[in-house]
Amino acid sequence: MPRHVILGVGAGISAYKACELLRRLTESGYEVRVIPTRDALRFVGEATWAALSGRPAGADAWADVHEVPHVALGQWADLMLVVPATADLLARAATGRADDLLSATLLMAGCPVVYAPAMHTEMWEHPATQANVALLRDRGALVLEPATGRLTGPDTGTGRLPDPAELFDVAVRVLDRGAGGLTPDLLGRRVVISAGGTREELDPVRFLGNWSSGRQGYALARTAVARGADVTLVSANVALEDPAGTKVIRVVSALQLRDAMVAAAAGADAVVMAAAVADYRPAVRQEAKIKKTGTGPEPIALTENPDVLRELSAQRGRPGQVVVGFGAETEDLIGNGRAKLAGKGCDLLVVNKVGGGLAFGTSDNEALVLAADGAVTHVPRGRKEELADAVWDMVAARLS
Repeated sequence: MPRHVILGVGAGISAYKACELLRRLTESGYEVRVIPTRDALRFVGEATWAALSGRPAGADAWADVHEVPHVALGQWADLMLVVPATADLLARAATGRADDLLSATLLMAGCPVVYAPAMHTEMWEHPATQANVALLRDRGALVLEPATGRLTGPDTGTGRLPDPAELFDVAVRVLDRGAGGLTPDLLGRRVVISAGGTREELDPVRFLGNWSSGRQGYALARTAVARGADVTLVSANVALEDPAGTKVIRVVSALQLRDAMVAAAAGADAVVMAAAVADYRPAVRQEAKIKKTGTGPEPIALTENPDVLRELSAQRGRPGQVVVGFGAETEDLIGNGRAKLAGKGCDLLVVNKVGGGLAFGTSDNEALVLAADGAVTHVPRGRKEELADAVWDMVAARLS
C-alpha cells in the first residue's frame, strides 16, 4: 500500500528545489499532495505542482470546503514535509496559526512533521526564529539545520536549503520509522560522528591512507537526523553530499580529526567513531616532492598517531555519554573485537569484516556489535542505513 506524503511549500526562492524532491518521492512510489502557501505560487505555479504530483495542488482553504480539506489531508498523511520552511511559516506553525490550507493542515497532522528551513543567515539566527524552532522541536517536530552555502544574490552563509536528494533520504528514513511514534527517540540529543578515512601526507602530492568512503558514517548521520538528533559530522576526505540537517567539519589528517572530535564531543550525549583513522603518519613531511633516485626508495620513518577512540572513551565530555567505536577486521571478528573493545574502553564496538569487496565503498554492510557488558548483537547484511539504525537503537536504549 503506497505511503502518503504532504509536501508543504513556503514562499522562498528555493521553492524550485522542492520540484526535484517531489519528483523523487513520486518516482519512488509515494503518493504526494502538494500544499503551497499563496505567496509560494509566485515562485512555482500551481500547474507545475499538479503536473509533477498527478494531484490537485492549491493554497485556497475555501476550495472544496464541503470536504473540509485540512481535516481530510491531515488524516490522510503518513508524513508532512515543509520545504522550504521560511521564517514566516515557522513562526505561524509555532504559534498555531491556521489562516491558510497549509497551516491548518499542520495543526491537523497526526503524523511526523519535518521542516527544512531556508532563509538568509540573519533571519535564521534571529532570536525569534530560534525560539520558534526550539518550540516546534519541543513539540516533537523535526526541524532540520539549514545548509551553508550560496544564498540569494551574492550572499553566502547558513540558511541554504539542503540538497533535495538528502531531503528525500530524510523523508524515507522518517517514513521507515513511522510506527515509532510522533516524537523522534533522539530528539534533543547531541551526537558527534566521524566518517571517512584520514590521509597522512608524505610530501605535497602523496599520502598514506585507506579505502574508507565514509558511507557508513554518513548513514549514521542521516539516520540520527531522522531520529531528531543534533548532529555534528567530522568528515575526513569524503566525496559525498552533506547529509541534510548536519553540521559538517572537514578534516584531512588523524591529528586534525582528533582535535575536531575532542572539541565537538564536549557536552555530546553520544560519540560514534566510524572513521578509519591511520595508525601511523610520516615522522617528517617532505616540503618538496620525493624524487626517484635510481637506487631505490629511501626508508620512510613513521610515528604513531594518537588513539582517538581510546582518548574519547577515557575523557568523556559529560556523565552518561555513550561512546561507540568501529573495528574493521579480516579474521576472528569476535576475538579481535573483544580485545579491541577492552583496549579502547568504549561502550559499543561495531566489528565488520573488510577486504574482498566487503564494507569499504559499498552500500551494504554486516556487523557484530559487541557491548562492554558482554552482549553480542549480529546485524545481518543490509543497507548501511539499517546497520546505522541498529546502532542508534542500542545507543538510545543506553541514553534512556
